[in-house]
This record gives sequence, C-alpha cells and structure tokens, in this order.
Amino acid sequence: MTVAIERPGEHVAEIVMDRPDALNAVDTAQATAIAGACAEVTDDRDVRVVILSSAVPKAFCVGADLKERQALSDDDLARQRPLARRAYNCVLDLPMPTIAAVDGYALGGGCELALSCDLIIASDTAVFALPEVGVGVIPGGGGTQLLSRRIGLNRAADLIFTTRRVGADEAYAIGLADRRVAAGDAVHAARDLAALIAAKSPVALRNAKQALRTGFDLPIGEGLEVEDRAWRNTAFSADRAEGVTAFVEKREPRFRTR
Repeated sequence: MTVAIERPGEHVAEIVMDRPDALNAVDTAQATAIAGACAEVTDDRDVRVVILSSAVPKAFCVGADLKERQALSDDDLARQRPLARRAYNCVLDLPMPTIAAVDGYALGGGCELALSCDLIIASDTAVFALPEVGVGVIPGGGGTQLLSRRIGLNRAADLIFTTRRVGADEAYAIGLADRRVAAGDAVHAARDLAALIAAKSPVALRNAKQALRTGFDLPIGEGLEVEDRAWRNTAFSADRAEGVTAFVEKREPRFRTR
C-alpha cells in the first residue's frame, strides 16, 4: 500500500504517502490512493484535523511520475488527467483544517499537494519547486493558482518561470511555509499543531475554513456575507453553547463528535 491512514492523536488523521522506490512520485495508482484516503477521512465525522505526510525520509513527494508519463500516449494522458486532478482537488476540498508536514523534496505535484493544505510545516531539509515549464508543461495540480494566492503573483511567477528550488529558510520568509522546524521534525511539529487545533470546536473549525476559502477572492462586502452565513451556522450549534458554558465555568470545553 502506497498511501496509509494513521491516527496519531484524538480526532486527528494522518494521510501518509509511502512509495519509497519513486520518492512518492504520483502515478495513476498513487493518485487514486490519495483520493481514496481523502474520501475516507472526509466521511469520518470523528476527524477534526488532517495531516499529509511522507514515510520516505528524503522526500515529501517529487511530483508526477515521469517514467509512467513517458509511456503514455496523448490519449492515455488525457484519460489520466481527471484522475490526477481528483487527487489534488480531494486534498484541497477536505472540509477540516489540513497540515502538510514537509521533510525533503516537495517538487512539482508534491509542492502542489502541500499548497493544497491550509498550513505547511517545513523542516530544514525541505526543498520546494515547481519545475514543470522545464519539461514542457505547466503546474497542473493547482500550482499556478495556489502559489500566487500564498506568496503573491510576482513571486509565484518567479518560481514558476525559473523553476528554481527554494529551501526552508526562503520558503518561510516568503510565506510558502508557515512554520520552519529542525530537520526531521516536521511530522512531530504537525502532530503537535494538529492536537492543538483538534481540541477546538469541530463545527467552528469547518465553518471557519469554509469562510476563509470561500471569501478570500470576493469583494469585502460579499466576503462579509460569507462570514455571516458561516457565523450563523456555528453560533446556533451545540458547540457554541458548550463553549460559552465552559468559559463561564472556567473549564476546558468538551465538544462532542456529531
């Protein structure tokens, strides 16, 4: 199995890529496995936070499997395209907060998988790049859209047009990574962060994520309407009642899985 789901903590699921012979390169089977894992954790109402990580020491994911691609005809590639898109979209569309734990190479589609998460933790060994234009294609897993939204249009153009690699220091400095940790500590840091987030209201977490994602590119007035709808969906829930009661009683809230 090249993708596994682990449970490193309460209300936390970790999708672990494990294709060491290819440094987690995404072929058709790997794309299908990633999409399947995302579907499984989406259906699990106990999951409040998802981590995307790698069991391969040298790499988070090195992108598309070019050895497989070389053997594909144009018709084969066209048929494969929806499967590849589904893998990236499934990560992007996870309804709960998501964290990418990046040790080693996150290249091409691997970088895009990380960008599809809400938060990116990079260890000192992390290397990010979108090298697609150097091999005659463009980023196709959301890279042109997600990177520009993360670091700005001009910086994204620099990385995409030049295909240059970015280490952890620069990634953190330009906002490509949200946290930087010591080599080998990305997964540990991601689990600690996931535990912190998972203690919060699951209803509020999902609605906050929806408001952030939906309202980001809208004019401020429309964005505030998105926020208001998300607020109403949260404020009249049992989670809000428990949260306020816990605050008044000076105790930690006990949010229930629903």
